[in-house]
Amino acid sequence: MRVPPLPADQWDDEKVQAVIRTACAPDRREPGESGNAIATLVQHPDLAGAYLPFSAYLLTESTLPPALRELAILRLAHRADCAYEWTHHVPMGRAVGLTDADIDAARGADAATDLHRLIIAAVDQLFDRTTISEQTWQALTGFLERRALMDLVFTVGGYLALAMGLNSFGVQPESAQWREDAHQARPAAEPGPA
Repeated sequence: MRVPPLPADQWDDEKVQAVIRTACAPDRREPGESGNAIATLVQHPDLAGAYLPFSAYLLTESTLPPALRELAILRLAHRADCAYEWTHHVPMGRAVGLTDADIDAARGADAATDLHRLIIAAVDQLFDRTTISEQTWQALTGFLERRALMDLVFTVGGYLALAMGLNSFGVQPESAQWREDAHQARPAAEPGPA
């Protein structure tokens, strides 16, 4: 682990507390409850304070429908080999209606619908070439309005940046029980990176 989670006895720093208050649900504001990603990001409170509101927007205010958002995040997590994102977003995806077949499609199985195939193609194109092809973009316009398409691009980019950080810092997923408790305690779209 290159950047460990901030030890609990250092959470009293004013900047850390400001970040936690604005970025975390009330039930996730104590050390041990916030998760390893936030506990690691607050090692750099200024960076966390800038990134976490953007992350919260992607999860709670984006115009991209939640199931499509989660499918895109899972595809990106798979492509980026980010175990932390994957383990958090599988239950989040299920909570917003993704099926086991949809989750398998994020790993490369055939998607069940044209829209899901297009979302996966868009993620792959952004990951591989930093742009969505004209053909994929035009096909997506048949399903999504312009703002949702913009949110799709920034969801993939935001979660790629987070995956790079989590993978590079060595952030480890919490136990399965911790994740189950955390995801049951808050709605699928509560703030905080996952």
